[in-house]
Amino acid sequence: MADDKPVEEDEELLDYEEEEVAADEGAGAKSGEAVKKGYVGIHSTGFRDFLLKPELLRAIVDCGFEHPSEVQHECIPQAILGMDVICQAKSGMGKTAVFVLAVLQQLEPVPGEVGALILCHTRELAYQIKHEFERFSAYLPAVNVAVIFGGVNIKQQKAELKEKPPSIIVATPGRCKALAKDGDISLKQCGHFILDECDKMLEQLDMRADVQEIFKMTPHDKQVMMFSATLSKEIRPVIKKFMNDPMEIYVDDETKLTLHGLVQHYIKLTEAEKNRKLNDLLDALMFNQVVIFVKSVQRCTYLDKLLTECNFPSIAIHRGMSQEERLARYKSFKEGNKRILVATDLVARGIDIERVNIVINYDMPDGADTYLHRVGRAGRFGTKGLAITFLSSDEDTAVLDAVHARFEVEIKELPEQIDTSTYMPA
Repeated sequence: MADDKPVEEDEELLDYEEEEVAADEGAGAKSGEAVKKGYVGIHSTGFRDFLLKPELLRAIVDCGFEHPSEVQHECIPQAILGMDVICQAKSGMGKTAVFVLAVLQQLEPVPGEVGALILCHTRELAYQIKHEFERFSAYLPAVNVAVIFGGVNIKQQKAELKEKPPSIIVATPGRCKALAKDGDISLKQCGHFILDECDKMLEQLDMRADVQEIFKMTPHDKQVMMFSATLSKEIRPVIKKFMNDPMEIYVDDETKLTLHGLVQHYIKLTEAEKNRKLNDLLDALMFNQVVIFVKSVQRCTYLDKLLTECNFPSIAIHRGMSQEERLARYKSFKEGNKRILVATDLVARGIDIERVNIVINYDMPDGADTYLHRVGRAGRFGTKGLAITFLSSDEDTAVLDAVHARFEVEIKELPEQIDTSTYMPA
């Protein structure tokens, strides 16, 4: 991706999803300047206290938000003043709303100019961020948001950008770089540069090179904001190179990253016992929606087929599918048409589906960070949830030990009976 060869109109650009090297597992160094908070819900403040535009406040009410989460309380006052921000906070704490509201508060749309660029590492996350911008800009008709990613006909994208020039672009780096180099996107007036799940983009060198190239196309004087649930001590200096004296906000120390309200258990069993156990769990547990994570496309396809044959309302999403197919399935699950999603790590990060209250790790992830991101799909935004992990090898047990060592969490063996009230919203 680093070379400058022209992009063919139908070329499938690199899809940065599951092939990446696992994030560094070392606990992050504590920054003296960092703002650190324990898990203390701040309910004394409403969004009105941030002095946001009335159009934004109206949209916030429509979306059903009453009180800012802790991360929003810490970040939004600084972000709306145009400060550079590094924010690490666990999954489900409302990080997306921080940069969406900060951009919409400051943006004065000029026809034909891109005022803000948000980069993220997967198409599904890009699609979701665009949806958040659209929700919050419902009463800001001059704001036009475009989502750009690879795997879609580039000629078609060029035509759409020309026909309806966006004021905000949400994109994956490869396709964004290609369109910017071809002159279809001008970033000369871009005042806000945001990376979501920034560690994923900057740890991979090819993706980092794309991000750096795009960064150089933007003005020197701009706001830069970076967000993630996990930031290793190695990646923090890299992030700061993009920024000017950033405000650093770490909600919950890295060593104590955990998910409050999420009940977590494990089950020791053999590989051959997994299907029977999963069947039993799905029969016994109460759930709104459940996500089951597996380690490969083949296992994803197989398990989805098996569940469907057993009359479970299952759907699968993995990187072997076409872009259109994946988005259609993601949308279908989000709308509640199916109650069980079988997935690879493609949906482990940032994907927000409100009804999911159970995550099952059919296959153990390869590291503690991925574990945190996966189980964070349940119990979003401080609601209740349940995570169950299957352990079938010494390697699986070693990952569980790493999770215990890194995060403030006690994962016990699954008891015979689980009190439904501990993981089902009232």
